[in-house]
Amino acid sequence: MDATVLIVDDEKHTREGLRLALEDDFDVYIAADRAEAMEVLKNERVDVMLTDLRLGADDGMELIEAAVAMPHAPVVIMMTAYGSVDTAVEAMKRGAWHFVIKPLNLEALDLLIKRALRSRSLEQENTSLKRQVEDRYALDRILGKSLPMQRVFETITQVAPTRATVLVEGESGTGKELVAHAIHNLSGRPKAKLVIVHCAALSPQLLESELFGHEKGSFTGAMERRIGRFEQANGGTLFLDELGEIDPAIQVKLLRALGERTIERVGGNTTIKVDVRVIAATNKDLADMVADGKFREDLYFRLNVVSIHMPPLRERKEDIPPLANAFLRELAKENNKPMREIGPETMQALAAYNWPGNVRELRTAIEHGVVMGTGARMLVRHLPATLRGEAPAPTMHRPGRPADPLAPAPAPALPPDLSIEKMEIRFILEALQRTRQNRSEAAKLLGISRRTLQRKLKELKLADDGESPA
Repeated sequence: MDATVLIVDDEKHTREGLRLALEDDFDVYIAADRAEAMEVLKNERVDVMLTDLRLGADDGMELIEAAVAMPHAPVVIMMTAYGSVDTAVEAMKRGAWHFVIKPLNLEALDLLIKRALRSRSLEQENTSLKRQVEDRYALDRILGKSLPMQRVFETITQVAPTRATVLVEGESGTGKELVAHAIHNLSGRPKAKLVIVHCAALSPQLLESELFGHEKGSFTGAMERRIGRFEQANGGTLFLDELGEIDPAIQVKLLRALGERTIERVGGNTTIKVDVRVIAATNKDLADMVADGKFREDLYFRLNVVSIHMPPLRERKEDIPPLANAFLRELAKENNKPMREIGPETMQALAAYNWPGNVRELRTAIEHGVVMGTGARMLVRHLPATLRGEAPAPTMHRPGRPADPLAPAPAPALPPDLSIEKMEIRFILEALQRTRQNRSEAAKLLGISRRTLQRKLKELKLADDGESPA
């Protein structure tokens, strides 16, 4: 297929003369002004555009800007009889590839167009190679040769080019956010935004504003309009992390946003269309939450179009060596350390450990080993105390068994001089200690009102003269 050239000049004899000179080697289109040129650019795939600086009432510089912003932008060569260094610099700033002075040398122009086409070909090849590298990197960030991880890779590759909503489930530290990045990078819209919202970090009111935005004056402190994350992610991907933490009222609004692809800002009544691909992640068992009435069933099915389960590290221990070695290379370079390998006994210790904190804990352990080591090899003594068996492993909560930070501690052993008053004092002091003297949280922990706790503190003579504001 011949390369296509668009000639834009308001002088008819110039347009026709250039067409006759070039049409033996190229498919040539002509235009007299900006409007005609844009019509050709919209309807035809143009490889090179030659445009005059002066186009009657139109400005050739503005045409350059519009042309290079097209999805399939042509290589632009500016023609002018008003040549100057300033004009050339301005044309390049606007996106022109080259600059020629009238009257034109047709032989030189023919060579220049062919150079422009070679430049365009190299640029497209580089873009293609870069995309291949990015696609490869998108999955290489999630290392694993185990069968469970191969299934994850297959699902990511299959679902990424679609618009389907994806639910990523798995324990904390298994790499759910990396899955979101991989799906986005392979989605066909990687240049669009990937917007991330950590749902558990925000109160219900703040989360609603974060997701959907708000209008000025919609609530106390809303001093100006705020654009929410759905609007920010328009044309791209929205990743909702820790989805199981969201309030039931927000679940309703999220269901509407997913079903109708529209939102309304808090305090507003304007319906806003959004084109957003949603990926959600949770370390809870949403099916159990639906059964317990804590999560909407219709929202669960709307989110769970495609589900990806990230297996815990203890179920794919064959992935520990490649992960550990990858972390070693990254962290040794980051910390300017000479360490290059993990000793056999050290690798055995890594394989024997149960990894309650999953891949995140493994990375932390390797970082500890890199920092504490001095030579080229990581030894067992460089690992954290938990892996050396000198300290208990942390207790991690599994999906469906979320930690409750306000759950009462196990009942203390009963004292020999048992009395109800002494037990009350002991429980109250324990609650205050666990909540760092926050009386509101201590009252919740004890299952009583804050006023009741205040009365108990006075009755048991535990209250200070000045009450804490908490």
